[in-house]
Amino acid sequence: MPHSLLDLATARAMPWKNGGGETLELAIAPAGAGLDDFAWRISSARVAADGAFSRFAGVDRSLALLSGAGLRLRRGDGRVEELHAGGAVARFTGEEAIAATLVDGPVGDLNLMTRRGVWRHRLTPQRLHGRQELHNDAAVMLLWCQAGAGIECRLPDGEMQRLESGQGLLLEDQPGPLALQAPQPALLYLAWLYRQG
Repeated sequence: MPHSLLDLATARAMPWKNGGGETLELAIAPAGAGLDDFAWRISSARVAADGAFSRFAGVDRSLALLSGAGLRLRRGDGRVEELHAGGAVARFTGEEAIAATLVDGPVGDLNLMTRRGVWRHRLTPQRLHGRQELHNDAAVMLLWCQAGAGIECRLPDGEMQRLESGQGLLLEDQPGPLALQAPQPALLYLAWLYRQG
């Protein structure tokens, strides 16, 4: 399947690996993989209480905040990193001991994980207003609409797709130019996943 629409409203709810909460699984490869044998996974969790992150050995992770007042991460080396909706992305390994503290009430996040040595990825915020061209050189690309509405996406094959807030577009093996059009200011999270080995 060259592309698919991801939506928080229809995603599958699953318990966290450590049992401390619930996550919405947006996409996973290979299809039907579990938490210990996926190649890559995209999910969105609602964090309603302070606590430790699940451990994922051999996995690289990126985390962005989609909603809420903020989330403080105490990293394994003692550093504290604060995430805000639409802001910077936290990157860490699945082995790192991380404790999360809510700034003021529950938050929603976007979580991207890739199996080290098999896949690598990057996740970054992108502000959009008007027309913008992007180029996809990755095996898998995610466009996630964090804020805004009615974003038009012209895919490399010429097909048009529309994104609303809380929706994402997953492109698989579909390299080439992308044309994005946002009638009002919008914020996307863009992810590129590359095969390794």
